[in-house]
Amino acid sequence: MTAYRTARKRDAAATRQALVQAAAVLFAERGYERTTVREIAARAGVNQALLFRYFGSKQSLFEEVVAGESLRHLRETPPESVLETALRGLLAAGTDEQGQRHRALEIFLRSAVGGTASRTGALLSEEYADALATLTDAEDAALRADLVLAWLLGIGLTRSVVGRGALAGADPDEVCALVLDCARTMLEKLPEAGGR
Repeated sequence: MTAYRTARKRDAAATRQALVQAAAVLFAERGYERTTVREIAARAGVNQALLFRYFGSKQSLFEEVVAGESLRHLRETPPESVLETALRGLLAAGTDEQGQRHRALEIFLRSAVGGTASRTGALLSEEYADALATLTDAEDAALRADLVLAWLLGIGLTRSVVGRGALAGADPDEVCALVLDCARTMLEKLPEAGGR
């Protein structure tokens, strides 16, 4: 009996993970509003009833995807590299050297346009701003971090969602170098692009 329960738990964990991964890809491509529960389940290779069983709703799954992505990114990334890796995640079409891509901000941006992500966005913004605020000794560190984060989100919106202008086709290395040079005027502990 114990072996049967253990096998089932492993399958449940694998199913949850498959749903989170499928949702992350679809939310990043289409945003929250244009992604259906049926599409998420199909991409994960499971029945859509399992999405409701494990997450309760599409909104709860969305919150887990964004929170999970952002927490993973922040946990795995030193504060001085958060801005560059988040920026590269917004600029890149592929994945990083570990086969991953930091997509939390892109997912949030594609979904925030439809107005569905305010609670998740507030949490996401707070986490990133807290990390960025550690990169300055200025008294207005929170304001500086919020300004840099707003700029980052604007870049992501222009590049990933709107897809217009010079930024849409710009070289990610060039964008990172320019952004980090400017951001260092507010967050003096930021290293140069690529840690140079």
